[in-house]
Parts: sequence; C-alpha cells; structure tokens
Amino acid sequence: MAHTFEDLVTLERTAEDAHARYLAADTDRETARSAWVEAAAAFQQAVTEYAEAEGKVRYEVEMAAKATVRHPSDDS
Repeated sequence: MAHTFEDLVTLERTAEDAHARYLAADTDRETARSAWVEAAAAFQQAVTEYAEAEGKVRYEVEMAAKATVRHPSDDS
C-alpha cells in the first residue's frame, strides 16, 4: 500500500493517542498496551514503506512525522 506523508501523521497521532490511553489510570492497562504497540508498529511499517517508495532516509521521515504531530505549527 502506498502511503502519503499525511497517512504517516495520522498513524503517529493514533499511536500517540493509544499511548495516552495506556498511561491513563482508568483503563485496562494490558488492552491499552496492546493497542499502543499495534498502533506504533503500524506507524513504523508505514514509515519504512514510505521512505523506500520515496527514496528518502527512513529516520528523517520518521522524525518529520513525529515533529508534525508533537509540534504542530501555528499556521493551520
């Protein structure tokens, strides 16, 4: 499946949200942990596929997607 950079951002947001649910005190930790691990793995796989398809450095793609999620610009 071909991914766009926007797909990567969406997947990273999903992983971050799952991580927040895992850290929440009022959740089933094992279920929340499994969801977090699955979401993070989906993001990592998509980053690898995107970087290979675009001929980009995988690490740079990952960091760009994470920066977009964690430090959104005020332009939007």
